[in-house]
Amino acid sequence: TRRLLSHLGISTRLESHHEHNEARAVPGVIDRLRDGATLALVSDAGTPLVADPGYRLVRSAIDAGVPVVPIPGASAILAALVGSGLPTDRFTFAGYPPRKDGARRRFLCELSAATGTTVLLESPHRIAATLAAAAEILGDRDAALGRELTKMHEEFHRGTLTELSAKLDDNIRGEITLCIGPPENVLSP
Repeated sequence: TRRLLSHLGISTRLESHHEHNEARAVPGVIDRLRDGATLALVSDAGTPLVADPGYRLVRSAIDAGVPVVPIPGASAILAALVGSGLPTDRFTFAGYPPRKDGARRRFLCELSAATGTTVLLESPHRIAATLAAAAEILGDRDAALGRELTKMHEEFHRGTLTELSAKLDDNIRGEITLCIGPPENVLSP
């Protein structure tokens, strides 16, 4: 964010806003907004609030009567969905699967009823386990794995969950967005 602002000739104070300081930072931000300040909540990767901090701040601003003006930006979730080749007429964004195997499996079981494409975020060191569990629990559905979407090294891998798992490089890096197609019997024509 600092680099972009500098490139645009904008000098302003930046404050970090994350899950560890959000509760104590929000009241001060709301006070500044009530005093007439204009502030922007930005994210270095993705869209604020979408699998990113900011919900408490936006909710507090709305409760305080402060206008909230969303400005859409780059979103790996929508980029993955659009570039996946899977149905886009109905989708579920489910965030990050739980880290532990049992919780991850329960999470995927809950998603098995989804009738549209399911979009997940995952870390590089857990993607292999998530792909394997998804293939086992959801069946070997069509899927697309996007890596570093909306960034310089963006790439897609498409195939079934099993195929993606088999061709996954052990050294995969970066942010991963996984789209899992719906069960075959509900695919749109």
